[in-house]
Amino acid sequence: MADASTIRALDAVKALAFIGDLSMGQPTDHSLRTSWLAARLAAEAGHDDAQCCVVQEVSLLRWSGCTANAAGFSEWLGDDIGGREAMLAMRPGWGGEADVEGRMEATIQPLAQIHCEVSGEIARMLGLEEMTQTALRHIFEAWDGGGFPERLDGARVPQAVFLVALASDLEILSRVYGLEGAQTLIAQKAGRQYPAALSRIACERAAGWLAELDQQSAANRDATLDALPMQQSTAPEIVADVIDLKLPWMAGYSRRVAEAAAGCGTRLGFDAELRQRTYLAGLIHGMGRMAVSNAIWNTPGRLSPAAWEKVRLVPYWTARAGKQIGALARETEIASQAYERLDGSGYFRGAAGGAIGAEARVLAAAACWVALRSPRPWRAALSTDEAAAVLGEEVRAVRLDAGSVDALLSFETDGHEPAADRNRPAAARASLLSPREAEVLKHISLGASNKEVARTLQMSPSTVRTHVESVFRKLECSTRAAATLKASTLGLI
Repeated sequence: MADASTIRALDAVKALAFIGDLSMGQPTDHSLRTSWLAARLAAEAGHDDAQCCVVQEVSLLRWSGCTANAAGFSEWLGDDIGGREAMLAMRPGWGGEADVEGRMEATIQPLAQIHCEVSGEIARMLGLEEMTQTALRHIFEAWDGGGFPERLDGARVPQAVFLVALASDLEILSRVYGLEGAQTLIAQKAGRQYPAALSRIACERAAGWLAELDQQSAANRDATLDALPMQQSTAPEIVADVIDLKLPWMAGYSRRVAEAAAGCGTRLGFDAELRQRTYLAGLIHGMGRMAVSNAIWNTPGRLSPAAWEKVRLVPYWTARAGKQIGALARETEIASQAYERLDGSGYFRGAAGGAIGAEARVLAAAACWVALRSPRPWRAALSTDEAAAVLGEEVRAVRLDAGSVDALLSFETDGHEPAADRNRPAAARASLLSPREAEVLKHISLGASNKEVARTLQMSPSTVRTHVESVFRKLECSTRAAATLKASTLGLI
């Protein structure tokens, strides 16, 4: 699609750290603080500079797989965000009925498998070192061999796993329970979650480190991150794909919004730089969605006032991301205006008229169009004519910009080839999966079960299962979330 469509891997990592913190119910600088603490802990424990860099990278990407299992946590705990916040804070009874009934291990294992596989795959896609990838693929293993996903004993687990786990515990538990409370809980986990010697170092140095960290400015912290070996270019679409993993029925949504916005901008005469900026804004406009639980997003009817207020804050959280990701500041500003309306009825700012720039007007129209044309748990996708009629009503009500809507509909109805298809030759796509496998993959990527796919495609569940197994084998993955992520990158869905 876009011109010079790459960003620094480091900026993608910062975006993913922000997304992960929101998804886990943490302050938006949790991963940044953990990264700093993990590096200090590694250095104090005698590790070299290379290992210190690895633990920083792992800290920033530790939660990158958490959008992929949000649906599972939502089904288990009701609130994927609040439930995981309680889990990390070790609040009594956080596991609910699964804990009471002795089902914790069986419940957590598949969720950990999804998380680890996806986060490791993200590191691979970003071009990070093998040590970082391996640590992320084992990020929930424990020193005593009781961790996930493979229950490896401590000697077989990368040291970065324990360094990051301990740094994260120190950051979270000291914030929730105070320094002494954190030291007590860390001591209880010593010898089980991480080596006892490592926990002693953390507890001895904790007061000084936390005081130093609290006094550190954001600029100084960014300078430390900018020194990390993640300066290579990467595709910005990976951020969009991770965002969309949170809700199975959102697969590919952010890419389609970005493509529609850029196409609309082309029709309006945007230059290459403006088109690229609008495209990137479309990719990341859903970052703030991570702050809202899946239970709210899956609500079939009218939202309660409290739930609606959380939804209205989605673009606020997207705007906050720009504070963490300096290189994408202009794009996040545009992205945060995706739900503003010309008459002032939008959110979160309630901006109106001239306060909404050309790029934001285009993005608002594109996001509305793609949402209407996409199926949701509570409704089927609208047809082209139906969606166009809705946009026409929005224009007449002076909520959407008429020029942007006209340009968008012109672009969307001229039979253009999707960007993913242009970037990957048809022959190459066809050689990877059979047409039937690609069809099955498309359905499962949107959250359909094997039985649902079987009914839709009029085949037996066993045949669907065979196709799914073949897709997993060809894509070298073992979970649907990882398959969806890889398929999006390869232009298969």
